[in-house]
Amino acid sequence: MKERALVALIDRLRALPVETEWFEFKRRRYNPQEIGEYLSALANSACLAGQPRGYLIFGIDDASHDVVGTRFDPFGVKGKGNQDLLPWLSAGLRPNTGIETHVVGHPDGRVVLFEVGPANGEPVRFYGTAYIRVGSSKTMLHNHPEKERAIWTRGSDWSAEVCSAASLDDLDPEAIATARNQFIVKHPAQAKEVAAWDDRTFLNKARVLRQGEVTHTALVLLGRPESATLLSPAVAKISWILKDAEDRELDYEHIGPPFLLAGDRVMQRIRNLVVRALPSGTLFPQEITQYDPWVIREALHNAIAHQDYRRHARITLVEFPDRVLVTNVGEFLPGDVEIVIRQDAPQAIYRNPFLADAMVELNLIDTQGGGIKRMFETQRRRSFPLPDYDLSTPGMVSVSLAGRILDERYTRLLMERTDLDLMQVMLLDRVQKGQRIARDDHRRLKAAGLVEGRYPRLIVAGIVAKAAGEAGRHIREKGFDKQYYLDLILALVREHEPVNRKDVDQLLLPKLPDRLTGEQKRRKVHNLMQELRRAGKIENRGTRAQPAWYIKDAGDA
Repeated sequence: MKERALVALIDRLRALPVETEWFEFKRRRYNPQEIGEYLSALANSACLAGQPRGYLIFGIDDASHDVVGTRFDPFGVKGKGNQDLLPWLSAGLRPNTGIETHVVGHPDGRVVLFEVGPANGEPVRFYGTAYIRVGSSKTMLHNHPEKERAIWTRGSDWSAEVCSAASLDDLDPEAIATARNQFIVKHPAQAKEVAAWDDRTFLNKARVLRQGEVTHTALVLLGRPESATLLSPAVAKISWILKDAEDRELDYEHIGPPFLLAGDRVMQRIRNLVVRALPSGTLFPQEITQYDPWVIREALHNAIAHQDYRRHARITLVEFPDRVLVTNVGEFLPGDVEIVIRQDAPQAIYRNPFLADAMVELNLIDTQGGGIKRMFETQRRRSFPLPDYDLSTPGMVSVSLAGRILDERYTRLLMERTDLDLMQVMLLDRVQKGQRIARDDHRRLKAAGLVEGRYPRLIVAGIVAKAAGEAGRHIREKGFDKQYYLDLILALVREHEPVNRKDVDQLLLPKLPDRLTGEQKRRKVHNLMQELRRAGKIENRGTRAQPAWYIKDAGDA
């Protein structure tokens, strides 16, 4: 019966006019890595298509859909590292939505069928990378952020699930009292009504409970510390870690629920020192703290709202002498920080919608969705470096908040210039930090007279650097006109001939732009020497290995 059902399934798929994004036909065996990538792509595509399974079928021609047969033995071949293929594939798929493998004796030939369950609430990755089918092509999911965001919205919301083992007694009274106060701040017109509500009514109104039942959201935001065990196997914990400049751990604290009060506990731990070394003669204050408390809280609350608690990982807040790094597990669903800032609107997708709604009601998240933009504007106003979002690690979001003023002070001046918009300031901040920007962005900044240098090695423009007291550094980075260097070489040779390459290097290397590497500086010296030689102004009367440079007389043709 099972064999006949599988043959019927294969024939139904063959009868479809073209391959769809949730099944794939192959004539021959692909290597193990490609099989895993296809299973990830088919699971994610099946989710978007609303299909119960995705299928990868070997032994069928993908153009004619004819059964051609295959010798591929999925139970006998190996994956990478000499592991058996099927366990290796299963270990690589995260989350594993279920794989079934069948060898089917179709009347027209032997067929191998892989079935994979659809993604549910998060993309399926294969050894860290998620894939998707677009038409008949397999590609990485991060190339299609709209599809990735859609996958996150399909499936259950963990934060909305009721914890049957929990009751109101598992919630912290202090956290509930704070929640009432914050709800009134959010809804001042309802202050009298809130005072008359009992806890269950209030928590229902605040969207923390579901019809009076305790949810995962209630335990995360308001639970007693010991209630964290009721969330198992999910993990709700924040780790504050203090490190020195050499990355050595000096102190730590693990903070569990109630997360509503976690911001206060974190701010009590962070050493928010006063910075006094600010430039005189400007609009900037002479004393300012390293961190704006609202910015720290916003970064932490975003991590709480977007954390994937089912991955058994902690939210971490690592404090270094000059920065704070906040990290949470889970993709940055909007896809791009600049998009969020440009749109300046409520996010369309949250990983934990029920939790996010409750955090809005309790005044922890900006209901207008402008929290991230406000973080950037706050740092700009304080004349500190802008937040650095790192989305390079799949499944993780890190934001670094600088706690010191950079040596190059021009950024603070630019933040005071009202003619520059936030996007320009963001680009200039990246240039300041030595980060690469796109060519189009470079052209816009250069057209505005804000940067100089050859792409991608950019520096702040001279007029800005001078105003910020960085004129000397600017000249060291930019260098002098080429004629200046040529004249120096001629003066050296004329005065001290014969001159060797070491003599020329000692003269020129310290005067070349700081932005050049040592190798680039030596190459530039070589090019300058050759230009003078080709112009007939100097000549080498030694060897290539041991040159002896002389001024060439006009009559030495």
